Amino acid sequence: MEQYTFFQPKNVLSVSQLTSYLRQVLESDEILQDLWIEGEISNFAQPSSGHLYFTLKDSEAAIRCVMWRNAAQRLNFAPGEGLAVQAHGSISIYEVSGQVQLYVDTLKPAGEGALYQEFLRLKTKLEAEGLFEEERKRPIPALPKTIGIVTSPTGAALQDMLDTIRRRYPIAEVVLSPTPVQGIDAPPGIVSALLRLNMEVHPDVILIGRGGGSIEDLWAFNDEAVVRAVAGSAAPIVSGVGHETDFTLTDFAADVRAPTPTAAAEVATPDRVELLDAVIEIANRFTSLMRATLADSRWEVGQFQNALDRLSPAHMINTYRQRLDEVSSRLDKAIQTRLNRTGLQLENLRRSLQSLNPIAVLNRGYAIVTREIDGNVVKNASHIGIDEDIHIQVSQGSLDARITKTNPGGS
Repeated sequence: MEQYTFFQPKNVLSVSQLTSYLRQVLESDEILQDLWIEGEISNFAQPSSGHLYFTLKDSEAAIRCVMWRNAAQRLNFAPGEGLAVQAHGSISIYEVSGQVQLYVDTLKPAGEGALYQEFLRLKTKLEAEGLFEEERKRPIPALPKTIGIVTSPTGAALQDMLDTIRRRYPIAEVVLSPTPVQGIDAPPGIVSALLRLNMEVHPDVILIGRGGGSIEDLWAFNDEAVVRAVAGSAAPIVSGVGHETDFTLTDFAADVRAPTPTAAAEVATPDRVELLDAVIEIANRFTSLMRATLADSRWEVGQFQNALDRLSPAHMINTYRQRLDEVSSRLDKAIQTRLNRTGLQLENLRRSLQSLNPIAVLNRGYAIVTREIDGNVVKNASHIGIDEDIHIQVSQGSLDARITKTNPGGS
């Protein structure tokens, strides 16, 4: 009796064998190797390798796409999130993940036959007129007092710009000139909004922009009247239309192109933190300068004060007072010295006189004899005669006598 094993597969394939087989099937199909697919880009990525990775989707399905760097370098536009494109390439499978992918070799915006060609035509025309020349670009004021905004009053772009201005430079006055930014009414609305700002408000700078979208969504900013109004604006304009990869003719005509509305607000406003730091630095430098200046001024005032003091009568009087004190002191010393010397001399004279004083002689036992008749001192016995009266002065009292005998020349 024969034995049967039910449910046993006849041919068992590995995963890699299956994906390899599918790759061969897909790559052998002529239609799948030369086809165009139209859809909207999502999950867009461009790593440092330069390759492009994205998904093409419509309302019902999606397919992963890869575009190698050598093909991406030939693009004449910047693909990005939300952009409607037509992609040419071949279908194969990425065996590592088993994912079916479109390997793109050509990519162009959807509707290139109309809108994109019109974009290139108008760009060439306006560029030839010089509307995009760098020499026409004006600097953005460093400290704007009034900032005009041209955008939709209901769009997210307006809120992004207002939030950025409040955060960075809240003292600026912001004036919104509302306008549609998409559809048939957008171009005349943008032109009118710019005209109102320039004629009635006279802002220091104008921000014009909206959020991202397809080439159709952004087409109002490629309108010739809008581009000419931007180029002819009295106030410098910062354009922030779409995402970083979106380019419009308004970007080329504006004085500065920013990648997003938020970035446009950042370009137009200084950072208050940096301003405060700059003010603090200037204040510190000014304080140091003033301190140095005051120190120099004090030194100069001191020098002038010294010179003035030297020329002042009070200074001269004080000088003469000092001199007078010095002279008076020297005079006092001289007088004292002179008095001392004179006193010594007088003392010596007194002593000399004392020694010569007749009274002193008398005290030693001598007497003074004078003639009674004329009071002359008798120095010689021959000068007086017999019976002549004489006066004798002794130490203690005097005597009156009469000469009875003389001894001239003898003892």
